Amino acid sequence: MTYTRAIGIGTSKIIRLVVRMLALSKINPNVLTFLGLVINMVAGAFLAIGSFRTAGAVIIFAGLFDMVDGRVARATNQVTRFGGFFDSVLDRYSDLALLVGLLVYYGTINRPSYVVLTAVVMTASVMISYTRTRAENIVPACKVGFLERPERIVLLIIGALFDRMAPVLWVIAVLGNLTVIHRMIFTYQEAKRLEDAQLRTRSVAAPRSSSLP
Repeated sequence: MTYTRAIGIGTSKIIRLVVRMLALSKINPNVLTFLGLVINMVAGAFLAIGSFRTAGAVIIFAGLFDMVDGRVARATNQVTRFGGFFDSVLDRYSDLALLVGLLVYYGTINRPSYVVLTAVVMTASVMISYTRTRAENIVPACKVGFLERPERIVLLIIGALFDRMAPVLWVIAVLGNLTVIHRMIFTYQEAKRLEDAQLRTRSVAAPRSSSLP
């Protein structure tokens, strides 16, 4: 067994234990989602004062709530439409809380170029979610792209723990906006494919309807 697999198995056992304990406590999963937001706001405060390593550890702790809220909902039969919506909205607030912390930090140390860079990252983070939501109003699914929220959070954790936030922000800024462009292209192609299929269906049905008395 490899070290990676051993870590994965150990982590899964810990998560299952935490989920079981939380399920027995009958806590509402939405409360866990909200606690995750509060903890991310604390991490944002640490980023704002330049305590990056502490912020990284807090983000990891907040990630635990992101991993267990949905599982607790399923384990306690509390899965609701609103729960999914609430989780998605608070995820966006959590992302922005971290990036606002970085905006404050770079503004405080008078690094306007990194303020702009963080703002670009913030825009990409919001647009990645927005493009998927809008796309799935017109196509069945839009999960393409290589920089979903988990990847962005992992990159921020790496940047915080190793005090290499600037390079991480560049990576997220570039790959994040490429993900948005990828989703736009994918949605265009899928929407066109669906529209062409509808046109073909209509063209086949038209002669049949015209032949009726």
